[in-house]
Amino acid sequence: MIREFTLQNFGPITKAEGKSLGKINLILGANSTGKTFLLKALYSAIRSHEEAHRGNNNQDFSEVLSDKLYWTFQVDKIGDIVTKGDGHKLNATFSMDDNSSLVFGFGKDTTKKVTPSHNNLVTRASNSVFLPPKEVLSLMDVIHKSTEIDKLFGFDATYSDLVKALKLPTQKGRNHAAFSESRKKLESIFHGKVTFEGDKWIYKKGNTKYSIMSTAEGVKKIAILDTLLGNRFLDKDSIVFIDEPESALHPTAIIQLLEIITVLAEAGIQFFIATHSYYVIKKLLLVAKQKHMPIPTFMGQVDGSWSQSCLLKDGLPDNEIINESVRLFEAEFEGIN
Repeated sequence: MIREFTLQNFGPITKAEGKSLGKINLILGANSTGKTFLLKALYSAIRSHEEAHRGNNNQDFSEVLSDKLYWTFQVDKIGDIVTKGDGHKLNATFSMDDNSSLVFGFGKDTTKKVTPSHNNLVTRASNSVFLPPKEVLSLMDVIHKSTEIDKLFGFDATYSDLVKALKLPTQKGRNHAAFSESRKKLESIFHGKVTFEGDKWIYKKGNTKYSIMSTAEGVKKIAILDTLLGNRFLDKDSIVFIDEPESALHPTAIIQLLEIITVLAEAGIQFFIATHSYYVIKKLLLVAKQKHMPIPTFMGQVDGSWSQSCLLKDGLPDNEIINESVRLFEAEFEGIN
């Protein structure tokens, strides 16, 4: 799992440091502070490392990282990822819990190639995945054609990587106990099961089958995690990045999803979660207290700087999601009186 990271001049992020990362890590901030950028920066580095050492891949890590950054951030040249301003240089450091690490940096004039200044990361057999706010099951063919055949910008590498992962068939046999139980709970949230039959996805509810196109977006979104557990793409050493888990979900489903994430985190999976939702923040605070689980929390500021706190030790962070909830309560209370 990722233990520490430092990002400097990475798009909207002027400086972000993560220390003593946990199994669940929370990322907060107003729009344009770089929450998704932070998730994608972490994902790009760790997924590049995983892909560079698979099978007969003859690309070296530098080539894989360069491609991943290019297709994830979809810029004319890689140097465009660097924070705007004279003399700025992007620097990134990632350390794993096995004490291996990766360091790379580049300037605004870099076009295609990123060469790490240090890389002794140990080969990973496990997979990382990025789960975007929107579901992808009903768009898989479109995403595949756009990214793999036409090679066009539009759906970034997090989408194309996810589509590849979802195409893997469900595996039979005994799964990790926590994963099997989580799959049952996921399927209970939407009272059915999404499966790939023939050449298409369908939603089965009881004895009735529905086209994936007519299935609620929240159902499809939950089904993505269920599928990745069922086809064994995810294992106990995987890292999952989730952007706005609350999107398209009812508050009750949000809470149930976070309870499942907690079970998976206790089984070994590391999560990075970016959110705008009071429900997500409040539920994770309760998880931190009930499980005595440190949950590192990162807050983005409008100037591009980031701060770190801990839900368990420091409680709810001072941010507009919390403050606006308090203001609404106070306004309602004053209206009653």
